[in-house]
Amino acid sequence: MMLDFSTNLAAMANPGSLIFLHGELGAGKTTFARGLMRGLGYLGAVKSPTYTLVECYTGGRLPVYHFDLYRLEEPEELEFIGFRDYLDDASLVLVEWPECAQGFLPEPDASIFIEPTGDERTLFLSAHSMEGDLLVARAEAWSISVIPSE
Repeated sequence: MMLDFSTNLAAMANPGSLIFLHGELGAGKTTFARGLMRGLGYLGAVKSPTYTLVECYTGGRLPVYHFDLYRLEEPEELEFIGFRDYLDDASLVLVEWPECAQGFLPEPDASIFIEPTGDERTLFLSAHSMEGDLLVARAEAWSISVIPSE
C-alpha cells in the first residue's frame, strides 16, 4: 500500500514542494521516495543518497532532489553544498532524516512519518502549508492517518 500511495501522491506533487520523510532505519523512506519518483515518470534507478547526501533526478514530470541527512555531522554542512539553492520553484525536494539538520531547514510543506508494523508500514502525514493540505487530502482519500496541524 505504501508504494501505491507514494506513486499516487506524485499526481499531487507540485514544483517548489518540500517534503520531510521520517522513520527509523529501514522504515521505508527511500522506498517511499522511489514510488513517488516512479509516479512522476522517472524510470531510472532510485538509490538512497546516504553516502552522497543528495541525488538529483530528472526525466520525470519535475526534477526531484532527494536528500538523506543521516550521515550529516553538522547542519552547517548543508550551507557548503548549497542546500538553499535546491529549494526553487521548479523542483520537488525530499529530505530523509530532517531531524539531523533541525533548526537549519525551513518548514516543510508536509511531513510523512513511516512506522514499520510487521511486514507492513503505517503512514502518518502532517501538513504545514496549503501545498501540504493538498497532499493530506490525498492521504485521507487513501485512509492514511493524518496528524492535525498545530
